[in-house]
Amino acid sequence: MQNQNNLTLNDQAVDALRVSGKWCMFLAIVGFIGIGLLLIVAVVMFAVMSAVPNMAMAGADTGPGVPAFALFGAMKGLLSGLYVVLAIVYFFPVYYLYKYAKGMKMSIEASNSDLLSEALVNLKSHHKFLGIMTIVMISIYILTFIGIMIFAVIMAKGATGM
Repeated sequence: MQNQNNLTLNDQAVDALRVSGKWCMFLAIVGFIGIGLLLIVAVVMFAVMSAVPNMAMAGADTGPGVPAFALFGAMKGLLSGLYVVLAIVYFFPVYYLYKYAKGMKMSIEASNSDLLSEALVNLKSHHKFLGIMTIVMISIYILTFIGIMIFAVIMAKGATGM
């Protein structure tokens, strides 16, 4: 069976792909810089939080029986860890975008349809990753909203003494 996919690109399409590759390279570079900044903030935050003793806020009180230093001590590594996790998650779409931009530039320079195909697969992976992350975030928002509603109902029942 012969390959029936004889797609050709006109000059306008090639130019659009060239411009798309340039903008995607810019966005990928900015993304890598952002990831680097996230990691730097995580390291600095961890260093600063580690330097602060747990008893630094011993005079403050957050409520009955829960001293502020206990909450502060529990939060020390959590924030910096969150920044590292965000940097790791953010890395993948930026990496796919970079590979698309690099592949697009190479494919246009060499007029190579195999390189073009590889570049477009990376763009597909970028969009797929962002789509999945969007679904995950919407799900988290919905679950958070439901949790807040349940918490509000429980607190309302507790306040009325039911």
